Amino acid sequence: MALNALICDDSLLARNQLKKSLPAEFDANIVTASNGVEALATLRSQEIGLVFLDLTMPELDGIGVLEAIKADAMDCLVIVVSADIQPEMQKRVMELGALAFIQKPASAAKLADVMHKYGLI
Repeated sequence: MALNALICDDSLLARNQLKKSLPAEFDANIVTASNGVEALATLRSQEIGLVFLDLTMPELDGIGVLEAIKADAMDCLVIVVSADIQPEMQKRVMELGALAFIQKPASAAKLADVMHKYGLI
């Protein structure tokens, strides 16, 4: 059975770029959200195994989503994909339970490396 994965980014271009960069062997049903509020609604209504999460978004940012995932003990893995590469931010997302931090735009090679490392492909 394929995994359900969520791509959350306020940029349609970034969502599409990430989707196209996912490894061909990644067997997943992909759903998208354009902000953190939509992401949480999806996470609460569907079984999502993996989230690709941007940090800088309107309404609810990625940190807010990570905090809610942690507070609600949601059973999903999170890979942060963001242009905000400050070391403090990377440390914060890892403390909130993210598996990895990938600088945006995510390259196909970097996505494959991280996903292979965590047994997602």
